[in-house]
Amino acid sequence: MFRLFRPAVIGFFTILVSHTGLVDVASSPLIFDHPQESSVTRPLPPEYVIDPDGSVVLRICFNWSCARRQTITFTPDDMALLKRHIALCPGTSLHDRLQHVRIAIWQMELLAQKYQPLLANDRAINDFEAGLEGRMDCVDSASNTTNYLHILRDIGELAGWTVAPPKVRSLLDLTAVHWTAVMIDTESGRPWSIDSWFRPNGHLPMVMPLPSWIAKKKAWEPPFERLNSTPHSIDELCNTQPRDRAGPGVSSLR
Repeated sequence: MFRLFRPAVIGFFTILVSHTGLVDVASSPLIFDHPQESSVTRPLPPEYVIDPDGSVVLRICFNWSCARRQTITFTPDDMALLKRHIALCPGTSLHDRLQHVRIAIWQMELLAQKYQPLLANDRAINDFEAGLEGRMDCVDSASNTTNYLHILRDIGELAGWTVAPPKVRSLLDLTAVHWTAVMIDTESGRPWSIDSWFRPNGHLPMVMPLPSWIAKKKAWEPPFERLNSTPHSIDELCNTQPRDRAGPGVSSLR
């Protein structure tokens, strides 16, 4: 069911969101900056609207713990290009469905960076980005990725998945607490982590079963490395496993 958002006041525009998520807004790209927002300790709830012309108005956040938030617009052309890219991975195997989502998040991050170039300063993890405008910690990453997943669901690009609230591990350890976006495989009921924090903005996110993520398994090591490859082309990404099955090791991931 589509989330019923409160009225969103954006600059001089007030957008009233209906239960359908479709509103009448200007079709030209909008960017409204809210630099004085306070930091948060957990991911923000999704905030976006989808216009009948195909454009999407959404909130992004960055500068660690969503200290800075902006409302930007993906144009109809942006969304059409996004759909063309993710259509290159149409397979129905678990592997290809995961790659379909990875491609979509990657492309949405690039679109966000197109309208807020500071996001190019984001680095993997947090070790080399202190003080940089555009940096993102796990709260920023989980907030944005969850927002993107909700949009993908509502435009019909999340077949076989439902979106779940972000999850946290090591909540009471200030040096190890970590959040991730989550989606659930509707066939198996298994939750999966979609973690963008381990890669810079505009890169493919890491995916793994949520219990493995909670157990602090590494997505770039066996048996998950095939799911998280970074080849030179989308075609290679989606063809690393046969399309009629998940591939050795994938179906038994824990």
